[in-house]
Amino acid sequence: MPKPILEAPSHIKAPVAEKRIQTFRHHGTTIHDPWAWLKDPKYPEVSDPDILDYLKAENAYTASAMEPYIPLQNQIFTELKSRVNEEDSSVPWTENGIEYKWAYRAGAQYRIWFWRPSDSADWRVLLDENIEAAGKEYFRLGDISVSPDGEMLAWTADTNGSERFGIEVRDLATGKLLEQNIRETSGRIIWAKDSRHFFYIHVSEEWRPFQVWYHRVWSETSSDALIYEEKESGYFVGIDKSSSEDFLLIRSADHVSAELYALNLNSPESTLIQLNERRDGHDCNADHGDGRFIIRSNAAEVNFSLMTAPEAGPYEANWETLLEGNDSLYLRAHICQAGRVIVQERQRGLDQIRIIEGNATRHIQFPETAYGANLGLNPDFHQNHIRISYESMVTPLTVFDYDIATDQLITRKTQTIPSGYNPALYETERLMVTVRDGVMVPVSIVYKKGLEKSDSKPLHLYGYGAYGLGMTPGFAANRISLLDRGFTYAIAHIRGGDDMGYKWYEDGKLTKRKNTFNDFVDCAKGLIERGFVKKGDISISGGSAGGELMGAVLNQAPELFRVAVLHVPFVDVLNTMLDDSLPLTPIEWPEWGNPITDPAAFNLIQSYSPYDQIRERAYPPMLVTGGLNDPRVTYWEPAKWTAKLRAMKSDSNLLAMRINMGAGHGGKSGRYERLHEVAEEYTFILMAFGKTEVP
Repeated sequence: MPKPILEAPSHIKAPVAEKRIQTFRHHGTTIHDPWAWLKDPKYPEVSDPDILDYLKAENAYTASAMEPYIPLQNQIFTELKSRVNEEDSSVPWTENGIEYKWAYRAGAQYRIWFWRPSDSADWRVLLDENIEAAGKEYFRLGDISVSPDGEMLAWTADTNGSERFGIEVRDLATGKLLEQNIRETSGRIIWAKDSRHFFYIHVSEEWRPFQVWYHRVWSETSSDALIYEEKESGYFVGIDKSSSEDFLLIRSADHVSAELYALNLNSPESTLIQLNERRDGHDCNADHGDGRFIIRSNAAEVNFSLMTAPEAGPYEANWETLLEGNDSLYLRAHICQAGRVIVQERQRGLDQIRIIEGNATRHIQFPETAYGANLGLNPDFHQNHIRISYESMVTPLTVFDYDIATDQLITRKTQTIPSGYNPALYETERLMVTVRDGVMVPVSIVYKKGLEKSDSKPLHLYGYGAYGLGMTPGFAANRISLLDRGFTYAIAHIRGGDDMGYKWYEDGKLTKRKNTFNDFVDCAKGLIERGFVKKGDISISGGSAGGELMGAVLNQAPELFRVAVLHVPFVDVLNTMLDDSLPLTPIEWPEWGNPITDPAAFNLIQSYSPYDQIRERAYPPMLVTGGLNDPRVTYWEPAKWTAKLRAMKSDSNLLAMRINMGAGHGGKSGRYERLHEVAEEYTFILMAFGKTEVP
């Protein structure tokens, strides 16, 4: 490791979390955990004064350590904000004959939602998030939905980061807010066709979405009807509306298996239709259009197939193949439109959009050879276009409407960078790095032209690698602050995501989990070998499961990295997977394994769990973040990681932790507040490279 540049300030005493050893045994192994006390026994309430005092002390220490660099942080924030379109707005869309759009006013943290009924030429305010967020430390809109008859507005909001959403309903004619008193929901709302009832999901005390309820507007919640309840703790329930708007779709699933139900929205008190019986490893989801269900299923092909099922008998025995995936064709998602099925797929790792009309099929042609393309907002079943979200490492986010009749891409909006951006000044590459088991892993790279490839330049490497969530080689305006300071920016498309197909995901989970960490380390080494950077001059970052990745690679090869940022990191993997009282633990077992019942899973998880693998050795500088109200990665994971690392590491590098005391998994709310957190991250990285000059 190079000589430390970012040492902990000697004049500030770092907090020390005292050791209170708790001992437990599993499968013959005794574990001593001196920092288990950082989990408040009253969680999700966190009121233990010792815990709160420790978290506040860490926050104060981080603020003091970074205080000399506030001018740099302010400069970066100014840069980031200058790339934000102050008066940004969406491309309008149509649903039930009503046009909608959202917009930001200059200086506003949150969006304003507008609607324009068919009998009006003027846009009217539907909901102003800024008004709803006033006086609140945190505000996040979950869902916003107008009843089919256009008379009622329902929306959901999370006001503390806990992802427990309350439902509000307003009579649009009178502006009156109805007294619903529906709290503790997942945030999703689906209206019945009669516009007087809607469906929502109740979350348990442990934050598991498990019940679907049917509510009548103006009625007390005591009269709500329970439509579906999931008994298994490892399954979460979600609801959606079919593209045809005829069916409520209920999906109960863990990460690899799913069970599907449908309910006719014209007769919401009718019996649920069950499309399939759950079985381990069978993942599926459904849509409906033209009198049939279209189901995406991996029952016959690991990269999924599209199946059709008649509306009158949509049971799995009646499913027939419409389109089959293969080793090079991965079917990722689909929607129905009148007379056609639209498929979002990947061919050999490249995004494609397929249109199926009867027996004919065609693909949309995009302007670049490497890009990300996803289905956008397409709520009108009878629309004559397909809305697509498109970007590349050098091309800002673009909204296309693909005109079905003319076979043309129509640009509806391109992300503007008010401070100026010229894509010709930047260059992108896609490399294939051979990792230790012989597999070739893609790496997407972007850098500023004129800066010749040189190992004297810093490089930032990002990764995630979990849950089958691939990383799009997309555009990020924030990234320019690093590129213009001479950084190369790289994304490692490691196993655990679905970048190269569903098997790519399967090869980075359970017994193959270490492939994810090895891929990232080997991609870093590959970039060093190809002359992009020298050993020890790589900054790295990742969040959530990507934070677990950061912890694992820092334990495996800390000498490769100059600095690391771990956002809400899932680093206490073994203890979390042993705690089945946590809502996410049972649903996570298909991803990581169940160490409670399986000794082999216990031993494997313990062998890579970042918290368990901290050793007395040198580590690079680190910034660690968390959220007190985070229900996904609980606050004690980053806290325990920091406490143990501070006690054991042998170096004098700065270890800083910041816990958002009024937010959750996604950090602060508000578009500018989020930029402050990005500015903090970039400042920390630049501090480690000694690039702290302010123009």
